[in-house]
Amino acid sequence: MPQLSASSLFICLWLVDLCHVANSVLSSSFSDLHTQFGISLYQTLTETENKSNLIVSPASVSLCLGLLQLGARGNTLVQLEGTLGYDVNDVRVQNILSRPQGDLANSSEGLRLQLANALFIQTGVKLLPEFTQHALGWGNTSLLSVNFSNPNHTHSRLQQWAHYQSKADDHLQTREELHHSSGEEEEATRQDHLLYMALVSTLVFHGAWQKQFLFTETQNLPFTFSDGSTVKVPMMYQSSEVNIGHFRLPSEQEYTVLELPYLDHSLRLLVALPSDRKTPLSQLEKQITARAVGLWDTGLRRTKMDIFLPRFKMQSKINLKPVLQSLGVSDIFSPSAADFRGISDTDGIFVSEAFHEARIEVTEAGTKAASATAMVLLKRSRSAVFKADRPFLFILRQISTGSLLFIGRVVNPADMP
Repeated sequence: MPQLSASSLFICLWLVDLCHVANSVLSSSFSDLHTQFGISLYQTLTETENKSNLIVSPASVSLCLGLLQLGARGNTLVQLEGTLGYDVNDVRVQNILSRPQGDLANSSEGLRLQLANALFIQTGVKLLPEFTQHALGWGNTSLLSVNFSNPNHTHSRLQQWAHYQSKADDHLQTREELHHSSGEEEEATRQDHLLYMALVSTLVFHGAWQKQFLFTETQNLPFTFSDGSTVKVPMMYQSSEVNIGHFRLPSEQEYTVLELPYLDHSLRLLVALPSDRKTPLSQLEKQITARAVGLWDTGLRRTKMDIFLPRFKMQSKINLKPVLQSLGVSDIFSPSAADFRGISDTDGIFVSEAFHEARIEVTEAGTKAASATAMVLLKRSRSAVFKADRPFLFILRQISTGSLLFIGRVVNPADMP
């Protein structure tokens, strides 16, 4: 399907090495702003999504909002800048966001990090050349026309795009001309209906551990839900030296953070677990701050640990509209208030929908499963134990810069798509 896009490789590297630029001070502040946005986004989601597994990619969502910033004007731009903390129309900001870095899509390193964004434009809307040019360099972004007055056509286009992206993880995509509407679509466009835009963002991650869990060590062990009930789930195990730290919430409740690095040494999974089994995960979710996450880097210590972590796989499909409105971005969804004069000269353009989809899978990174007994595990060593056998929070970050790619929680590892 013809698209405007740069390579998926380019965008993945922007996510991970955002702060590797000449201006280290500005880059560091960008990392802090992205972390703050990510925490705010996650906490807003937990207010409504309070009983299920959850995953969201702040990096992907902020990239989409940055794309809208390129064409926003007036109060619409002010709201986007206030939520993200920066204006992508600033040349210094563009210099940071446009710098490609090393390869993180190298399957030989056991890593797959695939990002894709799409801005669907109502058929007949003419985009300004300047916006189109900037969008070309805005990561793996596609600009596609769609006839919103025909629901079947809209759904078909969305499905085709999503299917194409799911197949495009091992090769570079090419820049192509903006798809021109067919004559049939042009005839279906009515002059008296409102013009629409739809924003779609997806991010998929698969990674291999620096030290893999062995399938032969995986046990079916109890996982305790917040209501006290239990279910047996495949619990991975390894004994190794890891970075771990103990921290305290403003309410004085303690929690533990475990770091598990990935094979390419540039990414790590941070698992945060309330230290007291009686402390609900919601207390950690409500009180965690960007500053606290930043302090984890200096508060972790190398320790020999017996680690128990459930195998889990999850997928979240999120309607971002109410979430962004809660964060202060409301004008973009209003036909009367949205100001996108930087996208098109056509009046009345606004964002009708904003969806986000993220998937993640955490396994032993092997090809065969086998069982062993719990007794064997309990006799492995006398090392300290980190056992994620109850709801926990996880964050996927880049090691050197702290850029936040994913944040989520596991409340039921047995609930897999």
